[in-house]
Amino acid sequence: MTIDFEPAASVAEGEAAVGEPTPVTEPAAAAGPPVAEPSAAGVAPAGDQALAHALDVVRRLQARLRAQVLGRNEVIDLVLVALLSDGHVLLEDYPGSGKTTLAKTLGLSIVDDRVRDEDGAIVAFRRIQFTPDLLPSDVTGVSVFDAASNHFHFRPGPLFAHVVLADEINRTSPKVQSAMLEAMAEKQVTVDNVTHSLDPLFFVIATQNPLDLAGTYPLPAPQLDRFLFKIRMDHIDRDAELRVLDTYRERRDTQRLDLARVGREEVLAARRAIEDGVSIDASIKTCLVDLSRNLRSDERVLQGNSTRSLVLILPALQALAAVRGRDYVSADDIRLLAPRVLAHRVELAPGVSDFEEVLRDTMSAPLEVLARRTMKRR
Repeated sequence: MTIDFEPAASVAEGEAAVGEPTPVTEPAAAAGPPVAEPSAAGVAPAGDQALAHALDVVRRLQARLRAQVLGRNEVIDLVLVALLSDGHVLLEDYPGSGKTTLAKTLGLSIVDDRVRDEDGAIVAFRRIQFTPDLLPSDVTGVSVFDAASNHFHFRPGPLFAHVVLADEINRTSPKVQSAMLEAMAEKQVTVDNVTHSLDPLFFVIATQNPLDLAGTYPLPAPQLDRFLFKIRMDHIDRDAELRVLDTYRERRDTQRLDLARVGREEVLAARRAIEDGVSIDASIKTCLVDLSRNLRSDERVLQGNSTRSLVLILPALQALAAVRGRDYVSADDIRLLAPRVLAHRVELAPGVSDFEEVLRDTMSAPLEVLARRTMKRR
């Protein structure tokens, strides 16, 4: 299932747009070679310049990521939606799949031009290799005694970065996972009873290996619930793998000065523009609640999704709508993101393994009601 960042050519009968949609933009096709410096100039109406700029930010990030990570367009698009909606991503993958390159390229694509002292430095990217002997202070930071000043000074850990790759997060102890939970949930860490705030841009890309279960600690449900998406990565296709081999020398240059980067403030401004500029009709929220209630009451479901998942999916739906060229959320956005947001939050009953089938069955009625309501407004 690929996320197409193109605006839909038309809305099918029975799936009319909610509210009174006004297309924000007509972006260029996402397929094909990325454009080095995409521009949103002249794309959006005068009143939607903030959304147009947000789309330009997406295009620049997308161009850099697709130039470095080949054959992963779907994963890249989902990661960008998560970044714009202030969520975190869990990748279920295998070694050598490009996850480090993806996270590092994203981090290096964001420029922070603020002046900071050494103690308050926020770096672009950090990678944490989680192991059973890791301590919470290894990721949060530690207080160091300075004999000259006779005071303790906090030395930030690797969590103080814009983009953090938490590699094999399920190989560490629950104590470290609890420290990660605080960081992901509240964007802060607590060391020696002192709370230190993380950057508002703080974004986690975590990985876990589904094939090797030896020496792992299953992620607790509260921590799984903090991840907006859980994405299972498959092997890239033959053509993409050939392009990886043909371009491996060129892609050693992770800085990619030939491709435009984005500012930290631009990303934060894009988040605000999408939150303020993309509308969510009440019928969309009703559809989400009815879908959740259907899931929880289905006999094939042992434990349904949380209310938090509904809160987290709202900005994700707004981000997806914006990058697809709309200033409103549609039923198609729900259909596209619901499997990514709900799959890791729902526990199926013993003997049931096909979550997509369960979701299709429980989602059909709410979407049909949503379609009827939107048709009456036309």
